Formats: sequence, structure tokens, C-alpha cells
Amino acid sequence: MTFNPLEQRGIPLDRQLRNWREMDVEPIDPDHCDPYTRCRIIAMNGIETEAVMFSHQFARHCPDPEVKRQLAQVRYIEQQQQKVVNWLLPGLSSVLETTIAYEQVAVDLTAWVARAEPDLYLQQAYQFGVLEDFDHLYRYANLYEMIEHRKADAIVEGLTEVMPGRPTKFHHRHPEDNVREPYDRTTANPLSKLHALTIMSAEQQTMNFYMNVGPQYMEPIARQLYQEIALIEEEHVTHYESLVDPGETWWEQLVTHEYNECYLYHSFMEQESDPRVKAIWELHLNMELEHLRIACDLMRRHDGREPQEIVAPQLPPVLTFEPNHGYVRELLDTQMDLTTLGTGYVQEAHERFQKLQEQIHGGEEPPSERVMAQHRQLFGGEYRSQPSGEHPDMASRERKE
Repeated sequence: MTFNPLEQRGIPLDRQLRNWREMDVEPIDPDHCDPYTRCRIIAMNGIETEAVMFSHQFARHCPDPEVKRQLAQVRYIEQQQQKVVNWLLPGLSSVLETTIAYEQVAVDLTAWVARAEPDLYLQQAYQFGVLEDFDHLYRYANLYEMIEHRKADAIVEGLTEVMPGRPTKFHHRHPEDNVREPYDRTTANPLSKLHALTIMSAEQQTMNFYMNVGPQYMEPIARQLYQEIALIEEEHVTHYESLVDPGETWWEQLVTHEYNECYLYHSFMEQESDPRVKAIWELHLNMELEHLRIACDLMRRHDGREPQEIVAPQLPPVLTFEPNHGYVRELLDTQMDLTTLGTGYVQEAHERFQKLQEQIHGGEEPPSERVMAQHRQLFGGEYRSQPSGEHPDMASRERKE
């Protein structure tokens, strides 16, 4: 069924404000929820957080008081949406459990986008990044067993494999080599714009999360691992945000942000297995349709253009959280040894890469290697999924889908 958000009317803005009782959502059960329900929550938290921060940046650069007031009204509702979405995460989960879920999001969201991306250069950017998120999941899974004596498969349930990716110690590159070529806003496929905004937002949220939760641990190896991977998330945000054409106007970006929220809430509503969470996705979609209408009106008035010039006339096929075992293994076989040079990719370690490696590691093993050494010392080996990577319930889950 086609769905054109530009033709839909949502809930009027003056009816979107929720009271405390309405915002006091019951969190998901961490022991019985679909892992991909948790992933959808984490992904949408990143999307809503980006929407709020973009609106603040727009307001700081906007001289028109009336536009500032309009942005403030919508932004307050976006803040309420972010609170509802993020508060679906259970307080029972430890920081490390949530971290492992964040990396499951990074792997399966980025892998799906890479598979669906029509532009080969942009596709390569997502393929490059997913192998690094894959290795982060592996390092955190080993830390989790060391500190909490539990296995990461209890969280990811075999939907995402836990095994080495591109080694984390090789993710540290010269900042210049994290900047990619942007798409051309005048010729890019509208889906490419949504993909870039989605992955940038998700990685930005992961970066912010690690920046804040890392110091909460007492164990030195945990503090050190979060510090290392948080710095790599900085590289990833640079990597993905540079894909966006800087020539897009503020109005153009505003419409794309709101359209993307409609796309993702619609996608997640279509596949959500938890009826209570699905109702939230549906409610937020109907709110976002009105936010999109307002953004389109602002673009017409201040940019002199129609939104149909920059977005698709109907939503693309739904973005889906699903296992990507075969796809990631293929990338491991073909792209494990890649690094970046300028805006391209190379297989050989070049001078700038080697110099940065020497400076950041200082002749010592980084935390991502030391956590593995400590795990081997404690358990006699490294933690990873079973070779098949298949959870007993996964076949039945896929048949149901």
C-alpha cells in the first residue's frame, strides 16, 4: 500500500501536548521482549534526539522571531516524544546491557541501509562502518561477561552474531580521513537522503551515550573501553554527517527531518510485535504528519519551493530490523582490511594512518585489546556466538515474519 505523508493530515499541533500520566509509559520487559523492539526504541530515540538538536541549531541561526516560535512549539512536542520513546527502555537493564543493544542497532540498521542504498559510494560508506560496529559489539560482549557474568546472546538472541569484525584498534584514523564526499542534493535519490540522516542520527546518539555513561563504571578496563570506542563514534559521526550535502537550506533540512520521522515511525509501526509499543509508533506518526505539514509550509513561504522537489511522492519500502548474518560475513571476507585515505578507501596502511596509530596507542595495546586479554585470562578464551550464529527461535521468528 502506498503512503504519501505529504497528503496526510495528522493530529493538530494544539492537541499534541501530553500530560504526565500520558507520558508515564510502562517500559518493556528486558527478559521477554523482542530484541528488535528494543532496537526500534533505541533507533527512534536517536532520531528524536537529532530532531530536537537540529531544531535548536536552526533557531540559533534564524533571525525571524515568528519562525523561532513555530520551531519552539514543534520542538517541545518532539521533546515529549523523545521522553516517551527513551523511557520505554527498562531501568532494570544495566548500562552494558543497553550498550550491547545499541551496538545491535548499529549493526543491523546500518547493514539494512547498506543493502538498500542505491548509490554505490554511499553504500560503501555504510559497509565500511558496519564492520566497525560489529567489532564494538564483540568487545562489549566480552566485557559484559567479565563484569556481569552473563552472555550477550541473552540480549541479541542470535539475531545478530557476536564475533570479531575489523579490529577496533585499527579504527583510529587521522581526522582528515574520516570526511567523505557528500551526495549532490540536486540529483541524489530521496531515499539516499533518508539513509544518511538516519545513520548519522543513530551514530550520534551512540556517541552521546558513550560520552556520558563511560565514567559511571568503577572497573578501569570498562572505563577505558568506553573511552576508546566513544572516540571512534566521533569518527563515525564525522564519516556519516559528511555524506549530507552542505548546500541544503535550513528549510530543506527541516522538511527532510520531518519526512524521515514519518518514514521511520511508519516503518516501525508496520513491523512492531509489541501491541503497546506499536500504538506509540502509530500515535507519533500521526503527530509527525502535522510536523511535516508545518515544515512544508515554512519551506514554501521562506524558500519559495515545493517539498515535492526534494522528497519522494510516497514513502519507500519499510526499513526493517532483521538478521544480516550472511551479508556481514560477506563483508568480513572482502573488506576486513580496508581503511580510509582522503575521501576514498584503501587496503594498505598509509603514512598518515600509521602515524596516528603510533600517537594514539603510544606503543601500548589499546583497551579493546586488553579487554580480550583479560577475558582469555579469566575464561580461557574469547566470548562469541555459536558458529552458526542461529538462535533456536530465529527460524520460527523468520517464518512468522
